[in-house]
Amino acid sequence: MVRYSEELIEEIRSSNDIVDVISQYVILKRSGRNFFGLCPFHKEKSPSFSVSPDKQIFHCFGCGVGGNVIHFVSKIENLNFIETLQLLANRANINLPTLDTSYQDNKKAALKAKVYEINEITAKFYHENLYKPTSKEVQEYIKKRKLDNRTLKSFLIGYSGTFDELYKLLKQKGFSEEEILASSLVNKTENGVFIDRFRKRLMIPIQDATGKFIAFGGRVLDDSKPKYINSPENIVYSKGRNLFGLNIAKKGDTKKIIIVEGYMDAISLYQRGITNVVASLGTALTEQQGRLLRKNSEQVIIGYDADGAGQAATLRGMEILQNMGCDIRVLQIYGAKDPDEFVIKYGPERFQKCVDSAISLVEFKVKILKQNLNLENVNDKIKFLNETAKILAKVDNSIEQEVYIDRISSDYGVSKEAIYGEVNKLKYAKTSEKKVLERAPIKSFIKQENSEKIDESIIKREKMVIYILINYPKESFERIKDIITVGEIKSEINKDIISKIYEQYASGKETNILDLFTDEEKINYLSGIMADDFGVTDVNKCIEDLLNIYNKEKLVNERNEILKKLENTSSLTQEESNELVKKLNDVILKIAKVKNI
Repeated sequence: MVRYSEELIEEIRSSNDIVDVISQYVILKRSGRNFFGLCPFHKEKSPSFSVSPDKQIFHCFGCGVGGNVIHFVSKIENLNFIETLQLLANRANINLPTLDTSYQDNKKAALKAKVYEINEITAKFYHENLYKPTSKEVQEYIKKRKLDNRTLKSFLIGYSGTFDELYKLLKQKGFSEEEILASSLVNKTENGVFIDRFRKRLMIPIQDATGKFIAFGGRVLDDSKPKYINSPENIVYSKGRNLFGLNIAKKGDTKKIIIVEGYMDAISLYQRGITNVVASLGTALTEQQGRLLRKNSEQVIIGYDADGAGQAATLRGMEILQNMGCDIRVLQIYGAKDPDEFVIKYGPERFQKCVDSAISLVEFKVKILKQNLNLENVNDKIKFLNETAKILAKVDNSIEQEVYIDRISSDYGVSKEAIYGEVNKLKYAKTSEKKVLERAPIKSFIKQENSEKIDESIIKREKMVIYILINYPKESFERIKDIITVGEIKSEINKDIISKIYEQYASGKETNILDLFTDEEKINYLSGIMADDFGVTDVNKCIEDLLNIYNKEKLVNERNEILKKLENTSSLTQEESNELVKKLNDVILKIAKVKNI
């Protein structure tokens, strides 16, 4: 159970402007009062992700996700509520009190803290092993790789021992078997024997962006297999959410970050003065890693290996980074299979020249396309130019597109008019498809109970009530609550939202409405209502119209009930019948007085 006060939560939220926070993950462009960008939670080509600085909410009109700054950070960083508040509080320099949590939360947090501690002790233990007289084999390997002492200490590179040396050390320091096994540094056999996971390997500690030790990579000293053994994912480690070396790269200039495939690529470049380098952790670049790069750098240079697998990984990585609005370049090296070999062979100055002349996504795609075709062949050349036109049609910036068309026209002897004609044809087809999609009805992002029985106009009206209550509480609440009661609301989701809003306003507490809900679907649904403007220009007129509609509906229902009773005259006395007729006339007069909407 969370014990942070509502006042503190509100202070944290209000101290983190939603546009500033989201801009660290998404390229936003102003359009009217709001900002728009490509949604980080689903793949899209046209921006449907909206951020409102006035309302301090976000909502994607494509996939339906939405909420406030706390919901965004929680979702994009995969953090729980407490971890999200701690991250945002730290960002705003707000000191948090010690948190009173449930037993289970405390137990998990305590275990994580112990694993972080174990990892740090292990990293230092392995590092100390490196310098022992008994570690001649690894010392020879380090000489062969030309790693100096500064690099060894910067990355805390080490050497793992034999059998159960680490296990004995951790037990000696008082860690329980549960804590040791949770670190994934020790395995337990079927016979109950504890054995170190890493034995006789060069050890490379992995730290997160804040410097916490989260995992290890162990490399053999010869050509035996497997060359690397890595920590499995555990309570503190998720390989797809971290980048090796980011904590070190952040100490220098990270306007440009180079991402390479392996630990040794990053370490070798660092030793030779290329400090703005990170490595993916044995996996294809993930969206979470892309967000880390987007958050920490203005330009990302992909320096994967030059082989076929490296090129395929480069294309996948570039697609992910492009969708996040990153400025992406591709490193081009020749005469070496990877950045490590290149920098050792040719030196850091020549490597830096390659970095400065890294090519764009379009240039890289065209280069890959060209590799597989013989441009001396007419059919291949036509195919090349057609496929190139498809690549160019996806370039939104007209100046950038013109530069590429000029170059391709010059390099391949094709008129600019012909290329423009093909590009425009493809862009027109794309625009037409987009217009068709825009004319399609907007999908609903939450399943309505008995939605087939509720008219769409009623759903829209109920959403309008919610919108007015949230945005104009002082003008609307007292006027609305007695006429538009919870019982009048047909949709279950709308009924639940309005009920909670009424309760909140009646209590006199000022709380962010989104905080009243924990269900993700309801938060998304509500953010969609909040993100719409419903075309309200005169709020008092809008409230009056809503009240007239509901008053008229009540009167019409009352009239229909009276008519139904009058149909069964045999069960009524003359006096009862006369009374109903009188009521009916009164109701009909009241209906006539209600303004037509």
